[in-house]
Amino acid sequence: MYLGHWARTNPRKPAVTDAESGESLSFAELDRRSNRLSRLLTDRGLKGGSRLAVCMENNLNYFEIVWAAMRSGVRITPVNRHLTADEVAYILRDSKANAFITSAAMSDVARDLAARAEMDCDAWLMVGGACSGYESYEQSLKRYPGHPLDDEPLGSFFYYSSGTTGRPKGVVHRMPEGLSARSLGEIVGTFHRRLWGFDERTVYLSTAPLYHAAPSGFCLTTVALGGSVISMGKFDAAKSLEAIQRYNVTHAQFVPTMMARLLKLNESERTGHDLSTLKLVLHSAAPCPKEVKRQMIDWLGPIVTEYYGGTESNGATQISSEEWLKRPGSVGRSISGKIHICDEAGVELPFGQQGLVYFEQPELPFEYHGDERKTKDAQHPAHPTWSCIGDAGHLDPDGYLYLTDRVSFMIVSGGVNIYPREVEEVLALHEKVLDVAVFGVPNEDMGEEVKAVVQLVDPGQGRRSSARN
Repeated sequence: MYLGHWARTNPRKPAVTDAESGESLSFAELDRRSNRLSRLLTDRGLKGGSRLAVCMENNLNYFEIVWAAMRSGVRITPVNRHLTADEVAYILRDSKANAFITSAAMSDVARDLAARAEMDCDAWLMVGGACSGYESYEQSLKRYPGHPLDDEPLGSFFYYSSGTTGRPKGVVHRMPEGLSARSLGEIVGTFHRRLWGFDERTVYLSTAPLYHAAPSGFCLTTVALGGSVISMGKFDAAKSLEAIQRYNVTHAQFVPTMMARLLKLNESERTGHDLSTLKLVLHSAAPCPKEVKRQMIDWLGPIVTEYYGGTESNGATQISSEEWLKRPGSVGRSISGKIHICDEAGVELPFGQQGLVYFEQPELPFEYHGDERKTKDAQHPAHPTWSCIGDAGHLDPDGYLYLTDRVSFMIVSGGVNIYPREVEEVLALHEKVLDVAVFGVPNEDMGEEVKAVVQLVDPGQGRRSSARN
C-alpha cells in the first residue's frame, strides 16, 4: 500500500490536516500535488540518488514534498529551519543538493542562500511567496500533470545530525535498489503495524518539527498505511489535548519535555478534554525522568510506550507501560539488532556494568557522509557490523536496556563522572521549571564544574526573585 492506492480507494479522506486551522489535503490532493512535484524534479534532471533539501516551517506543503521525493527516487534532506544561512549553506554544499525548497517565512535566510555563487542547485523554489533567485513553487507545479511517473522509484531520507560536537554530519543509508514507492507501506510499516497498531483507521498526532527523523518518518508511514496525520505547527501542551479531542486522535507521539509540560497544565486543562480515542502514546528522543513517565501512565493508563533508536537506524528497543512499571528507567528490549555493552577498548561487559551501547546487525546500515573516520569510530574495533552512536548504558539479565546519557555529554569533575541527565531529571520536575539544560564548564581546581540553564514557567517570577535578593 502507498499514497496512490489510497488516492484511488478513498480519495476524499483527509491524509494530512493542520491541527490549528483545520485545513487539510485529501489523499487525492496529496497524490496529485506530489506527482506534479516529482515530475518537476525529474524534468530538472533529478533522478535516483539525486538530493533535494527542504527548509521551512511545518505546513501541508511539507508532506507533498516528502512524497514527491519518495516516488521519484530522490534523497530528501529536511533541514532545521532555525539554522542560520551559513549553516544551511554548509548542508547544501556538503550534501551536494540538486534542488532546494523553502518558504516565504524563511525569506531572510533564503535571500542569503540564493546570493551565494557556490550553490549549485538545479532548482530553487519558494512556497507561499516570491523572493529574488527563487521560482514560485505554486506556479511551477501548475505546469506539470498530476498523474504518477511510470516507474516511481523509491526515494529515501538523508538526515543530518544535530551537530552537538561540531558541524552536522549527513547520515547515509543504503539507497533502495529496484524498489518502487508502490511498496512503501510494506517496506516502512512493519514495526508500525505489528508493534503499534498503525493502519487505515489510525489518526496520528504529530507534535514536533518535521525536520526531525521521527516526525517525518512516522507521518510518511501513517499516510502510506492509509491513516490520517494531524500536524501541529509547533507544540503547545493545551492545544495538543484540544487536537486529540477535536480530531479523535488514536496515536500520538511526544518527547519527555513535552510530557513534562503536559503534566504541568492545571487540573482543569488536563481533565477538560475527552482523550478516550487514544490507543497509544509513543515517546522517544531522550531518556524520560521516571516520575514524569509514572505520572503519564497514571493519567492516561497503560498506553504509554517508549522506543529508543537513532537517526542512524542501527538498532532499536521498545518497552510497554506494563514492562516499564516492573523495570522503571529501562528503554526496553531490542526490536532490531542484538545489544552489546562494551568498554572503550571494545571488551564486552557483563550484565549490570555500564559501557557503550552497540547494536549488532548483519551489515552496517549507515555511514556518515564524507567522513570515513567518523563512520569507523562508530564501529566496534573487532566487529565492524556492531555500531555505537554515542550512548552509554547497561543491560539486565533479561535483556532490558537502561541508558545513562550520551558519552559526549559526560562531565568529569574532580575525577568523578557526572551525567547531566541525572541532574536534569531532578530540576525538570520542579513546578517552577519549564525546561532545563545541564552541562560542564571549565574549572581550574576540579577540571569541570556543573552548570544549569533553567527556563522558568513564569519568567517574570525569576526577575521578581532577583530583585528581592
